[in-house]
Amino acid sequence: MTSFTRTRTYFFVCCFLPSLVLPVTSQTVVQAPQAHSAGSQVITALLQEEEEYASFHAENPEWTFNHLAVDYRNGNVYLGAVNRIYKLSPGLEVLVSHETGPDEDNRKCYPPRIVQPCSEPLTLTNNVNKMLLMDYRENRLLACGSLYQGICKLLRLDDLFKLGEPFHKKEHYLSGVNESGSVFGVIVSYSNASPDMLFVATAVDGKPEYFPTISSRKLARNSEEDGMFAYVFHDEFVASMIKIPSDTFTVIPDFDIYYIYGFASGNFVYFLTLQPEMGGGPTTGSSSAGREQVYTSKIVRLCKADTAFNSYVEVPIGCISGNVEYRLLEAAYLSKAGAILARSLDVAPEDDVLFAVFSKGQKRRPRKAFQDSALCVFSLRKINEKIKERLQSCYKGEGTLDLAWLKVKDIPCSSALLTIDDDFCGLDMNAPLGVSEMVRGKPLFSDAVDKMTSVIAYVYKNHSLVFVGTKSGRVKKIRVDGSSRALQYETVQAVENGPILRDMAFSSDHHYLYVMSEAQLSRVPVEACGQYSTCSECLGSGDPHCGWCVLHNMCTRKEKCERSSEPRRFASDIKQCVRLSVHPNNISVSQFSVTLVLEAHNVPELSAGVNCTFEDLAEMNGLVEGNRIKCSSPAEKEMPRIIVDKGDHQIVQLYLKSKETGLAFANTSFVFYNCSVHKSCLSCVSSPYQCHWCKYRHDCTHDPRTCSFQEGRVKKPEGCPQLLPAEGILVPVNVVKPITLRAKNLPQPQSGQRGYECLLTIQGNEHRVPALRFNSSSVQCQNTSYFYDGMEMSSLPVELTVIWNGDFSIDNPAHNKVHLYKCDAQRGSCGLCLKANPLYGCVWCKGENRCTLKQHCPHPENQWLEHNGINSKCTNPTITKITPLRGPREGGTLVTIRGENLGLDFREIQGNVKVAEVVCTPIREGYIPAEQIVCEMGKAELSQFSGNVQVCVGVGGQCRPEFMAVSSKYYYFVIPRLIALRPNRGPVSGGTIVNITGSHVDAGSNVSVMFKDQPCTYLRRGGQWLTCRTHASLHGYGSVSVSVSIDKAHLEKDLQFEYVEDPTITKIEPEWSIYSGHTPVTVTGTNLDIIQTPLIRAKYNGHETLNLCQVLSPTSMLCQAPELPISLARQQEVPERPDEFGFKLDDVQVLMALNNTNFIYYPNPEFEPLSVSGVLELKPGSPIILKGRNFLPPTNSGNGKLNYTVLIGEKPCMLTVSETQLLCESPNLTGRHKVLARVGGIEFSPGVVHITSDSQLSSSAIFGIAGAGAMLILVIVAVLIAYKRKSRESDLTLKRLQMQMDNLESRVALECKEAFAELQTDIHELTSDLDGAGIPFLDYRTYTMRVLFPGIEEHPVLRDLEVPGYRQEQVEKGLKLFGQLINNKIFLLCFIRTLEAQRGFSMRDRGNVASLIMTVLQSKLEYATDVLKHLLSDLIDRNLESKNHPKLLLRRTESVAEKMLTNWFTFLLYKFLKECAGEPLFSLFCAIKQQMEKGPIDSITGEARYSLSEDKLIRQQIDYKTLVVNCIHPENEKSPEIQVKVLNCDTISQVKEKILDAIYKNVPHSHRLKASDMDLEWRQGRGQRMILQDEDVTTKIEGDWKRLNMLAHYQVPDNAVMALVPKQVTAYNSVNNSTVSRTSASKYENMIKYTGSPDSLRSRTPMITPDLESGVKVWHLVKNHEHGDQKEGDRGSKMVSEIYLTRLLATKGTLQKFVDDLFETIFSTAHRGSALPLAIKYMFDFLDEQADKHSIHDPHVRHTWKSNCLPLRFWVNVIKNPQFVFDIHKSSITDACLSVVAQTFMDSCSTSEHRLGKDSPSNKLLYAKDIPSYKSWVERYYSDINKMPAISDQDMNAYLAEQSRMHMNEFNTMSSLSEIYSYVGKYTEEIVCALEQDDAARKQRLAFKLEQVVAFMSLES
Repeated sequence: MTSFTRTRTYFFVCCFLPSLVLPVTSQTVVQAPQAHSAGSQVITALLQEEEEYASFHAENPEWTFNHLAVDYRNGNVYLGAVNRIYKLSPGLEVLVSHETGPDEDNRKCYPPRIVQPCSEPLTLTNNVNKMLLMDYRENRLLACGSLYQGICKLLRLDDLFKLGEPFHKKEHYLSGVNESGSVFGVIVSYSNASPDMLFVATAVDGKPEYFPTISSRKLARNSEEDGMFAYVFHDEFVASMIKIPSDTFTVIPDFDIYYIYGFASGNFVYFLTLQPEMGGGPTTGSSSAGREQVYTSKIVRLCKADTAFNSYVEVPIGCISGNVEYRLLEAAYLSKAGAILARSLDVAPEDDVLFAVFSKGQKRRPRKAFQDSALCVFSLRKINEKIKERLQSCYKGEGTLDLAWLKVKDIPCSSALLTIDDDFCGLDMNAPLGVSEMVRGKPLFSDAVDKMTSVIAYVYKNHSLVFVGTKSGRVKKIRVDGSSRALQYETVQAVENGPILRDMAFSSDHHYLYVMSEAQLSRVPVEACGQYSTCSECLGSGDPHCGWCVLHNMCTRKEKCERSSEPRRFASDIKQCVRLSVHPNNISVSQFSVTLVLEAHNVPELSAGVNCTFEDLAEMNGLVEGNRIKCSSPAEKEMPRIIVDKGDHQIVQLYLKSKETGLAFANTSFVFYNCSVHKSCLSCVSSPYQCHWCKYRHDCTHDPRTCSFQEGRVKKPEGCPQLLPAEGILVPVNVVKPITLRAKNLPQPQSGQRGYECLLTIQGNEHRVPALRFNSSSVQCQNTSYFYDGMEMSSLPVELTVIWNGDFSIDNPAHNKVHLYKCDAQRGSCGLCLKANPLYGCVWCKGENRCTLKQHCPHPENQWLEHNGINSKCTNPTITKITPLRGPREGGTLVTIRGENLGLDFREIQGNVKVAEVVCTPIREGYIPAEQIVCEMGKAELSQFSGNVQVCVGVGGQCRPEFMAVSSKYYYFVIPRLIALRPNRGPVSGGTIVNITGSHVDAGSNVSVMFKDQPCTYLRRGGQWLTCRTHASLHGYGSVSVSVSIDKAHLEKDLQFEYVEDPTITKIEPEWSIYSGHTPVTVTGTNLDIIQTPLIRAKYNGHETLNLCQVLSPTSMLCQAPELPISLARQQEVPERPDEFGFKLDDVQVLMALNNTNFIYYPNPEFEPLSVSGVLELKPGSPIILKGRNFLPPTNSGNGKLNYTVLIGEKPCMLTVSETQLLCESPNLTGRHKVLARVGGIEFSPGVVHITSDSQLSSSAIFGIAGAGAMLILVIVAVLIAYKRKSRESDLTLKRLQMQMDNLESRVALECKEAFAELQTDIHELTSDLDGAGIPFLDYRTYTMRVLFPGIEEHPVLRDLEVPGYRQEQVEKGLKLFGQLINNKIFLLCFIRTLEAQRGFSMRDRGNVASLIMTVLQSKLEYATDVLKHLLSDLIDRNLESKNHPKLLLRRTESVAEKMLTNWFTFLLYKFLKECAGEPLFSLFCAIKQQMEKGPIDSITGEARYSLSEDKLIRQQIDYKTLVVNCIHPENEKSPEIQVKVLNCDTISQVKEKILDAIYKNVPHSHRLKASDMDLEWRQGRGQRMILQDEDVTTKIEGDWKRLNMLAHYQVPDNAVMALVPKQVTAYNSVNNSTVSRTSASKYENMIKYTGSPDSLRSRTPMITPDLESGVKVWHLVKNHEHGDQKEGDRGSKMVSEIYLTRLLATKGTLQKFVDDLFETIFSTAHRGSALPLAIKYMFDFLDEQADKHSIHDPHVRHTWKSNCLPLRFWVNVIKNPQFVFDIHKSSITDACLSVVAQTFMDSCSTSEHRLGKDSPSNKLLYAKDIPSYKSWVERYYSDINKMPAISDQDMNAYLAEQSRMHMNEFNTMSSLSEIYSYVGKYTEEIVCALEQDDAARKQRLAFKLEQVVAFMSLES
């Protein structure tokens, strides 16, 4: 769905790392299926009302959707998916989501591992939602999954809070089945106080002993109650459940009952099932016998009140439609019948009916899956009656219990005397009971193409409407008005990919339908009336929701139409559509302002008035008189222009427009016609309009009064002057002859009018001949002779027109033509002459030997030959040509004989033809009189070899010599033979061109080739070969024999052709080309060598292009990419994908269009001309630069390489290619040469180069100069030439350098990309382990302590108060009293203000007091919040009074209030951190750590190759190699070795850390072994072991520098085996202990161990002071040169080291996604599982209130306050110190990188502009491009929060109370009070004084109370 793919959706992301979900509104196409029900009219439309449609997509492809429920009270949607339950708004926006999986489990663990340990191997298992039920009574949701044998959660509907999850008893496990569609539950409520019951029916998945297939359970009111899901009744013998007996599984091993649907109705609960049929008939039988299992659909009924399940009855159901059985239940739905359907079914409208969808047959998974399905309806009453009948007959003792799966053997019914009524609930006899006779549903609708998969229904205005989901994702809307009248009136594509799942639901108002596939949930409107634009379409659509709102001219529901209750304003029946007629309904364009009367039917009253509108011609007021409206037609200037070639009329829509709505509500067609367009009488009077012909004026008019003579008016076609049809008018050329024509109504020219003429057009020349009108019915063209050029045509038809008065033409409706002819044209022989049309009167004039008219032959009549005359037989027949000249002896050859005078009648040659003495039978179809005979050869004897052809012309009797023709050429009999064929194999799909060699295979007339019993299409042949094209094999693979037939000769030789498997294509490389194609593409596949001419093809916009391939081997070929048939006019600058891309390999259709290729075309390279003039002047050896663009296509794998050739004249040149330039090193040439560039299919000449050589010095000048001068000049010349060459070389070098820089740039980009991809995979591996529980969050207490009291490990507030025993009681009394004072707002505010006023009260003290107060008030957060608001309000007042800039508020922690604010957020955002922000923060931390550790890190200075911080970047090239070491687990030697990636330049301590990271991947840092307690042991072959250490006797010392040992120092190879063993003290260690401890421990380890905020460390490199005793300095990768002994060139000058800054960029690019994810989560208001924390909204609103109060309207100030309050006070602290939130260890390099991120975060929150220059710090430059977009996120975040509804104090207090309750006892209050009291002790006098001065405090005697406290605390007893 397109609408969200283009939007950048940052702001929707919360903590979904894997994916992003957002509800989309989208345009939905409603599309017509094949209509199956008779007369169903299917409407298809594109629906524009986008807001109506909404959809929600799966966040993760694995988390498919299972179940759906809608709360009918408020419309909220609950969606059960794999691993998630969602609560969505009615518009499908996520409100809350609840995680249900995945979790460690094994389906074989029973009971599950959460109850007792399980020995099976556990894997991370998805939790499929199998049941989702609304328990309205208790306002909770029942969600049952597949994990842990099917336990259920009870979730609060409001927020999906888990109310309970019973799992410790066996009745809590419903079933371990994994399919979501095989379980069903029904909740049965009782009106009294007793709790509800839950009926559960489930498939048991082969564990019948564990799970009942059907049972009733208690649904306790309290979700945590022990008895939840307990069986309603259970004793030793009877329980409210049924289990499948194990005997059943011995008969059918995979037996199970699948529950499709369930419901409660009346006193009963029903379930619809699909189950295997038991029984030993030939059609059934066990699946193990190889036959397919037969299934039956059944309905099961139980009494609601039946606790022993004696009322269990099951009845088979199915449906038969048109002799097809539909027996496999797919879905069902219970609905009311509705009045219309009820009549047809003979039930009451309120009765329940069951709609069910079945698919064809009884095989659940037939070999050919049927798509055929049917919708049927059952009356529940009839099913109950059927059950009652069976119960009655059974209790009479008739038949057996018929329940094969439960009883296995037949048990007869027992008789008992009792009356069985409708509510009979069974006894313990005759139960459970099966009914054998199937209840047949009434078929309503079937579809054989798109299988129906779900169904739902409701009644609207007495119509029963059924909505059916299909396999392809469509919803069919069907109106069921009777058992045989079901109309499918619309089809909607509801989801992108089907099938639609069973669960469908209506919105609470029934306006929408929710449907879902596995990956998409959609909201579809129940009606789409708006798509119908006319009343008849609307009311003919069949949708009962739709009616026509007349004056608003739209299709809509009645309730949406204004004043629809008034008469005729709303039409609900097609007969009520407005009809409009107009009189007159046509006028001539020469009539103006004619009054028209419109008659309207079914219109509402039009008192508001109407307008009449003629499309866009004119609009005028209409006069309403009852249902008639009078309008006038347009005035002259508004008339339409009617032009001749557009016909004689124009149809215009005449609209009635309501003045009330301004809309046209009715229309009819109105015609303007123009008679004068007609130029002939017949077309004029045949016009349907009032047109008359004035025959004397030769004019057509609508007004007959304008005709000059009464008798000249013509109204009917019969009255028109016209020529009558004439048989062929034949006129020989050059013969003077009149032409007489019959006619009627010829007008007599009047005075002043000219007479008649005939007009003949011969070969383009007009001939006018005077004509004579004899009377009104005859006219004659005068005596004239005619002639036409050339002898190619024997006759020429000529157009004939009769005209009078110059240009008035007489109609010629029969299109009479004059035929001019010549006897001698094309009739050179006697036979051809006599063949001519007898009416021509041509004869063969013997004396002259030519064809002529009788009168032109000068000889007597006996010298003529004429057709049917006395002499009519031509003599001297001749044969001119015979084909073929050779044929087989067997005969059957068709011989074609051409010649002259070969008879005029077939009888004359019948039986008179012999070829080589063999009779040849003429064939009538092939005979052309006089010219051609085709005859079929008989069989020749062996003695006959050749002979000529003889034809005798004549009927019967002897053959006279003058009628005999004998050929000069001979006909030969030959014996064709076959020799070989090649190729002898080809694809099974056919299309191979096979060449068969042999001899004489070109003989005969007809060839056919057979491959066994199927033809091979004959193509061509020569003397020794013939070719044919194979068809697809009918018999699959294998060899077939080949035979050839030539006429009746049948040739066979042992020739075989083998059909082999079609070729396949597995890989195309590269998958790109340029528009013009012709770039090499390597294709890999199988059987490619069997194709003779493989072609590669592309199709785009309906055009196909092909190109050639060359087969290299059976598995590979090299193709030239086809061009993309894209017109040059629209050559875009964007890559294009072809519509189809594939191969033409003979007839293999499958590969014509490959589905799995992503072949893409990039724009063609384009060259610019060399210069404006087209000529470039150059010196020899200068490079030629061709400029342009697109020289390197931007392919995914870095820049694509194209093969360029550049020719200078004929010579190619060496090329260097960049994106926009080709640098060509010109060959040694001079003169003018054309430059030609070739690439792919493009050849382009950018111009001509003119290379001019430097002119030499003339020799005469040299002679003229004296010797010394000559020497000087020579030296100068030599210098110049050298200089010139040098400068040319440097030019070239510069150009080359420039190219190299370009390439370097793209390499850096590529490196970033590769690094990112590599990190992605690493991080993916990492984050996949971190999901959920994997993130080592600190508990609440540790987290708050680290923020409140940073750096203090064991704070007193965590311990019990320590007081000497004798003072215990007093102190506690005093502290309790002090606690009461602290809880007094007046005291607390006064206390804080007083402290802050003291000069000795330091910044540190302020922070400490704020934190202590918050620990005391943790349990009273409402009070704490109130105090905080007061303090902040004071602070703002003070800040503004002191004339400080308002933006400085909250910037620094200078007051108790500011630290309290930090602490307040710390308490309230813990849940948000845990659920949302923690995940991206942890991912960022891990990403930084991983990325840093990929490259070398100096273990002493903390500098790294990969860094975000300039201070911590190694600024030199360090060569290193990645090694893999195999580590043995320190706590379990037997477990498999763990592979760890390390670098050969890592110190041993670094290796130990990396190994511990890998082994304890998911273990919190505090629970791991410490590297300092372990030694690294390298285990070499044969038990050799070696301890590796950072420093030992082998450590290298150079001068006063000692280098730490690295893996490279010990020469550790790849794949070495290492182990961590407990620390051993070696001699070296003990002797040199001082060195180690001083360098490693004291210098850098203890710095890293510091847990507080490491700001103090950042940017400061640990100083490496010389060892005191030895004066030796330790180093690792970089010597630290801050000791004044820096040597030039050792570390390189500043300039060169800056080169390494690009690494910052590479690292930044790699980490970009993680930074984005974190910022996006923090600055987003929509979150998974938790809405925006209330605290944030509450505090921001408070700041806005304060700003309003102080009239601060500057948005920058408000923005800054919010930024200082939350991002600066809380988030920056957390980002810089992730160890406050997680149990992790943070190294100094990670710390430096996090500081850069934190700085960027702060910059994003600032409103000031960042002016950047080259001297700006690198961290600002690094993120300069990103900060503006981050800023926009922050602004949007603040504005989104601002737009949210305000939080009431009541809601906030409830939230705070809840938070207090959750963390009630985290801190020891007494200890906290004691700590606070220490400040009272310090400033007692000042505080008491302040309390006495405060009025409110005086009233409450607070000073006195404080003195009491002091007394208690200081009492020395």
